[in-house]
Amino acid sequence: MKVDLFDFHLPEELIAQTPLEDREASRLMILDKKTGDITHSHFRSILSYLHEGDCLVLNDTRVLPARLYGVKDNTGANVEVLLLKQEKEDTWETLVKPAKRVKEGTVLNFGEGKLKAICTGIGEHGGRYLDFQYDGIFYEILDELGEMPLPPYIREQLDDQDRYQTVFAKHRGSAAAPTAGLHFTEELLQEIRNKGVHIAFITLHVGLGTFRPVSADTIDEHEMHSEFYQMTEGTARLLNQVKEAGGKIISVGTTSTRTLETIVKNNGGKFVESSGWTNIFIYPGYKYEAIDGLVTNFHLPKSTLIMLVSALAGRENIIHAYEQAVKERYRFFSFGDAMLII
Repeated sequence: MKVDLFDFHLPEELIAQTPLEDREASRLMILDKKTGDITHSHFRSILSYLHEGDCLVLNDTRVLPARLYGVKDNTGANVEVLLLKQEKEDTWETLVKPAKRVKEGTVLNFGEGKLKAICTGIGEHGGRYLDFQYDGIFYEILDELGEMPLPPYIREQLDDQDRYQTVFAKHRGSAAAPTAGLHFTEELLQEIRNKGVHIAFITLHVGLGTFRPVSADTIDEHEMHSEFYQMTEGTARLLNQVKEAGGKIISVGTTSTRTLETIVKNNGGKFVESSGWTNIFIYPGYKYEAIDGLVTNFHLPKSTLIMLVSALAGRENIIHAYEQAVKERYRFFSFGDAMLII
């Protein structure tokens, strides 16, 4: 299947550069996955589409302030470091700019010595392995010195760092936010619970690969990145009960979707307590087993994310919906509007 089938024209001015002041103020497009019918509404109207006995599944990962600015210890040359994955306690896989300045043995200095790192190895695609040295608690130092690693298509500074966190963010580890969850407030979640809708949490730490465009010509040639996920026994039990009772499972975001589908595929159609790494690639032809509906933002052309939603609602329906979203001036990507596929 050609990657170009998932292309669409997106005017640059529709890429949302800043979040709305009110999380719930986003628009919501409702797409019927069977008929392709579209309804235009606002995000709070999601209450009308969730019913007693259904379950909304949210990703409670927390974004690290993973971008650090420092200098080479010996020359004072500026470097930028992006934390990607914790290999062991104080060793991280990172991206460094400019990478050619950082060789094995190079020492980096951040915050006038509050944090130091030594390069211990070079990874795939030019990544660097850094061993960090510090006094105190690493995450507290990172909160002080680090910045949120906003996606490359967002060029404006974020005044409120918490606006790139969901209100239910809990487990540190993401290089990016699960952005479909940004639309929810504590008040809206409580209203959803009051309606008899279950709310469950899983964890998937989003990697930077989520922003990488598909460079291959065909889907079969693309290699997915791996991301760490976790589901508790309590969440697994709840989801199985919802399924058995005939309720719908609505995942919030493509990260929740990939986690749920991975677990069900690996465990004979059941949800079980589990953790591990997933590189599941969902595109048209895939048969969903875990979810019945999806809350998601509007994604990049030719991305694995638009392929995932096309697998749920059909490529033609999705491309038509995106064309309508452009026509109606919806806001796109991380700080943009939302779509409910049901």
